[in-house]
Amino acid sequence: MNGEQELIRGLIRDIPDFPKPGVVFKDITPLLASAEGYRAAINQLVLSAPSDIDVVVGLEARGFIFAGPVALKLGAGFVPVRKPGKLPGDVYTQTFALEYGEETLAVKTDAVIPGARVMVIDDVLATGGTLGATAQLLERLGARLIHVSVLMELSFLGGREYLRQFGDFACSAVLTV
Repeated sequence: MNGEQELIRGLIRDIPDFPKPGVVFKDITPLLASAEGYRAAINQLVLSAPSDIDVVVGLEARGFIFAGPVALKLGAGFVPVRKPGKLPGDVYTQTFALEYGEETLAVKTDAVIPGARVMVIDDVLATGGTLGATAQLLERLGARLIHVSVLMELSFLGGREYLRQFGDFACSAVLTV
């Protein structure tokens, strides 16, 4: 683990029993409040990026916090994947199971040019449902999912293995717990 990763780890706190009993929520608020910690997180995500990315996709809501700055540093566009009802015009939607419920994501039907090379960024890879749904949305758009990068991977939940069914793309995490 490098110094930036140690800093990041030290700024993330566990909140037990949120949003429901038995779930341990990874609170990144202290990380975001620290200019040094936030910069380190962005730096680490940029380091994980492959070359020649056209678009960085960020997932609502905490993925936005990281994906926008990463896109700027890579010289790539930014595309938000949002909850239904948040985007105007025509959208594709995908419903999936979470570790504590069900959710739906949406992306504009013209969000990326077919064949665009895409990197997806989110804060946490848990069971893989959110990222799997995003991979399905990108496939419908005709995009080429090249890489998924997350701030934290909760490896005990098997999300990385779950994602293998959605294509042959690289997956990286700044921290693995």
